[in-house]
Amino acid sequence: MRIYPIAFTCAWVLFLSAVRGDEAGDYAKSVERAIDFLRNKAQAADGSYAAHAGPGATAVVTTALLRHGRSPDDAAVAAGLKYLEGFVQPDGAVSAKESVLKNYETSLALICFAEANRDGRYDKLIAGAERFLKSIQWTESQGQNKSNPAYGGAGYGRHKRPDLSNTQFMIEALRAAGAESDDEAIQKALMFVSRCQNLESEHNTLPFPAKNPDGGFYYTAAAGGQSKAGETPDGGLRSYGSMTYAGLKSMIHAGVGADDPRVKAAVEWIRRHYDLKSNPGLGQAGLYYYYHTLAKALDAAGKDKLIDAAGVAHDWRRELRAELLGRQRPDGSWINENTRWLEGEPSLVAGYVLLALSYCKPTEEEK
Repeated sequence: MRIYPIAFTCAWVLFLSAVRGDEAGDYAKSVERAIDFLRNKAQAADGSYAAHAGPGATAVVTTALLRHGRSPDDAAVAAGLKYLEGFVQPDGAVSAKESVLKNYETSLALICFAEANRDGRYDKLIAGAERFLKSIQWTESQGQNKSNPAYGGAGYGRHKRPDLSNTQFMIEALRAAGAESDDEAIQKALMFVSRCQNLESEHNTLPFPAKNPDGGFYYTAAAGGQSKAGETPDGGLRSYGSMTYAGLKSMIHAGVGADDPRVKAAVEWIRRHYDLKSNPGLGQAGLYYYYHTLAKALDAAGKDKLIDAAGVAHDWRRELRAELLGRQRPDGSWINENTRWLEGEPSLVAGYVLLALSYCKPTEEEK
């Protein structure tokens, strides 16, 4: 056994403490720079962010500010909330009247108002939005039956079919509103989520998993199926990162346990494709959406360490924090050079990053 001199040992402890302290300090500075960018450069006079894209970006950013300790009465937050309130419709939707993105926009707004509802001021709004989301879910009320691959999902109106991205936001919104995992709408949504996984089981008897049985998730099983990552040569739907994390998170919110084959298969796919430089299967497309979905999913799964396929243990929070801080621009923002899915809009991307960072706060040992 090697014995180190006391002076060396003390110096090493002080060094580690300084490194950890720097990490915590860098994290705090990065968050403050991002918030300063959002407050002073990105927010419009009406309280919105990227209003040209609808209210969704404002909901994402305002939620992110709340998750970093800003109160509903903070000037930037209050302005964002007031702007969103202007989109509340008589049927409970929180969206533009003629929007084809009503599920997406209402889900994000509901998550935001639930985060801000610290004194019950938004109880009525939240209840109305929850009812609206359930009313447009692809279930019996929309003329669907359980044998239809679309059953239980949520989607964009213009595509006339549900998808996993919209469905994951709907599930998260319902949970934020107080619904339990056994809520009927969430359990119906779980049926759709399970059919978007490349795993043959009693929950998914569609033809796609047999052609690509890797346990990951694709965009939609409805309307003939689609993956944003494309198809295998024999017509299978390729799994990709952001949807696999979305599927894992959704199953956990729906009460599916860690020992369930669906969760095990998703985690195994993640172990094989753990990556913080790209969105596996899509490269740089949707990268920041991927980061914030990854953080939410691994936090929901209760995983502090992730062991990849090579047996390497990853402190994913620390690694993701370092990756995101390293990508921050001098003005405090972030941007994706691949502008697909609005990731050329710095305010939306900053919202995604702040949400991801809210799950990556330095531990007491790192302070």
